[in-house]
Amino acid sequence: MVDKMVKPAHLSDFESAPEPAGKMETWDRVRRRLKSEVGEAVFGAWFAHIELVDAGPEVARLSVPTKFLKSWIQSHYNDRILAALRAEQPDIESLVIAVRTSSRQPARPADAPHASLATAGFSEAPRPATSSRRDAEPTGVAAPFDGAVLGFPARPGVVHDGDSMASSPLERRLTFATFLVGRSNQLAHAAAQRVAFSPPGETALYNPLYIHAAVGLGKTHLLHAIAHASAETGRRVIYLTAEKFMYRFVFALKAQTAITFKERLRGIDVLVIDDVQFLQGKSIQNEFCHTLNALIDSGKQIIVAADRPPGELESLDERVRSRLSGGLCVEMSSLDEPLRLKILEARVAAARAAQPGFEVSQAVVAYVARAIETNGRDLDGAVSRLLARATLTGVTLTVEMAEDAIRDLVRTREPRRVKIEDIQKLVANHYNVTKADILSSRRTATVVRPRQIAMYLSKVLTLRSLPEIGRRFGGRDHTTVLHAVRKIETLSHTDTPLSEELELLKRMLQE
Repeated sequence: MVDKMVKPAHLSDFESAPEPAGKMETWDRVRRRLKSEVGEAVFGAWFAHIELVDAGPEVARLSVPTKFLKSWIQSHYNDRILAALRAEQPDIESLVIAVRTSSRQPARPADAPHASLATAGFSEAPRPATSSRRDAEPTGVAAPFDGAVLGFPARPGVVHDGDSMASSPLERRLTFATFLVGRSNQLAHAAAQRVAFSPPGETALYNPLYIHAAVGLGKTHLLHAIAHASAETGRRVIYLTAEKFMYRFVFALKAQTAITFKERLRGIDVLVIDDVQFLQGKSIQNEFCHTLNALIDSGKQIIVAADRPPGELESLDERVRSRLSGGLCVEMSSLDEPLRLKILEARVAAARAAQPGFEVSQAVVAYVARAIETNGRDLDGAVSRLLARATLTGVTLTVEMAEDAIRDLVRTREPRRVKIEDIQKLVANHYNVTKADILSSRRTATVVRPRQIAMYLSKVLTLRSLPEIGRRFGGRDHTTVLHAVRKIETLSHTDTPLSEELELLKRMLQE
C-alpha cells in the first residue's frame, strides 16, 4: 500500500511537501493514461496544469491554478480522472480538487504587471492616470470607437484598447444610425437592436442570435452596430472574426496559456463572431462549442454571422451547428429596389459632401438602382465610378453615361446557387430513398443508382471538386465520384427516360 503523505502544518490545503518518488511515478502514469484517452490537444488545454497533492488511501487531492479550471474539471472530467487514478491505486474512492494559492504562482516582475495576459493573446496596457478624454486615448484615435480593437470598457460607452483581447477591428461608421432598413433586412435589424440595447444583466432573449446573408448584404455592418451599441450600455463586448478566434486560440495553445485565454473569453457579456463558416479544425471547433455553452449557460449574449444557415455549414461539427440552430436564426435576403435606391441616395449624399461639385440626377440614381441587383458593395462601386466620371470629365452625368460607367457591374441574373445538400434531398425524395441511404455504404441497386445520379448532378451543377463531393457523400474517394459521373453521363446518351429525369431534376434544382 502506498503511504499517505503527511503535510506540514504551515502548508495550506492545496500545498504539499515534496512528494515521494513513488507518488510522482504514479501521477506520471495517470497523466500518460489520460493523454492517450483524450488526445494531445485536449490534454494540453485541460489537464497539463493539474498537480497531484495527495493520493489515498481513500481520497486523492489535486490542485489547479484557477477556479474556472476547477469548475470545468469537476463538471466534465472528474470521473475520468478518478478512473485513471483507481487504475493505478484501487483504494482511492473519491477526488478533491482545490485551487492553488497565489504563493504557488511565480511572482511577476515589478515592471511587467500584465505579462501573463500578454502571453495569452491579450494586451492590457496600464490605465492612464488622467481623466481627460483626450489624454486617455491613444494618439490619432478618435473616441469612442476608432481604436483597432474592441475590448472591455473601463466605463460605459468608452472602449479602451488596453483592456482588449486583441479583437478584430471595428469601423466607427458601421452603427445602427448608418444602417439602412428595408423589407429584406427589417427582421434582422429589429432583432439586432433588441439584443444590443438590452439592459446589462437582463436574460438574453435570442441566444444565440444567428444572422446569415450572402456577400455584401450588410450582416457585418449589423454586427459592428451591435458591438458598438452593446459597449455603450456598459457591457463587456468582444468582436472577433472566425479567423481571429482561430489565431488567438492556437497562439494560446502554443504559449501554454490556454486556460487564461478561456477564462478571459468567458468573462465577457457579449460575444460577436463574424464569418463563422471559416471556422476550421476539430480542437478549435471544440473550444468554440465549449465557449458557446459556457456563455449561454451563464446568460451571456452570443451573436454569430455566416453566409448560410447553420444546417448548411458542412465543415462545422454537428454539436456546433446544433447549438447555433438553438437560438433565433434570421436571414438577410437580397436588396429590393427601394432599399437599393435608399442606399444609393445615401452614398451620393456622402460623395457630394466630400466633392461639393458632384451632382447626380434622380433619373441616374433610379437607373443605377434598377440595373444593379447584386449587393451593397457593387452599389458603392457604382457611386465611385459616377463620381470619377463626373469630376474627371467635368460634364453633367446622363443616364447613357451612367450606363457606360457601370457596365462592368451590371450582371445578368445568375441562376440559383445549387448546394450538394439540396441535390441529395431532391434525389432521395425523387427515388423514394432517404438521404442517409445515399450517404451510407449500402450497395443495393435501389440505392446505388440514386447515389450515382446525385454525384453526377453535384459535379455538373456545383463548383465542388471531386474530392470535396466524395467527402460530402460519406467520405468516399474521388475515384468513386469520377466513376459515378462517367457512368451516368454515358447512360444519359442511350437511356432516354434517364436523360429526361436528369433534365427534370436540373430544372427543379435551378428554379
